[in-house]
Amino acid sequence: MPINLRQKIDSAEKVYLSIISLWEIAIKINIGKLSLKKSYQHIENELKLSDILLLPITFANTQRLCNLPLYHRDPFDRMLIVQAMERELILVSKDTKFSAYPIEILRE
Repeated sequence: MPINLRQKIDSAEKVYLSIISLWEIAIKINIGKLSLKKSYQHIENELKLSDILLLPITFANTQRLCNLPLYHRDPFDRMLIVQAMERELILVSKDTKFSAYPIEILRE
C-alpha cells in the first residue's frame, strides 16, 4: 500500500473492514486462489490490535441491493458499494467501476 494512502487511513477517526471482504478472502483461500503468509485467524488478531471495526451486513444493505444499478456485477463489490452509500463511508479501492456510484473513493 502506498505510504500516502496508508497515512490517510491511519489519520481517519474510524476505520472499517466489511465482513464481506473477509468472506471473499475465506472463499478465495478455500478454492486455492489466495494464500496468506500467516493464518487466516491472524486477521482477527490484527483487526483488534489496529482498532479496525468490522462492518456487518444489515437488512438495509440487502434491501438497497435490490435497486442498485448493475454498473458493477461482482456481488462482493456491490455489497461494499451499498455499505459505503448507507454509512457515507470512503471506500478504498483501485476498481474503476466504483466511480459509477455516488460514493467517495480513495485510490492508490
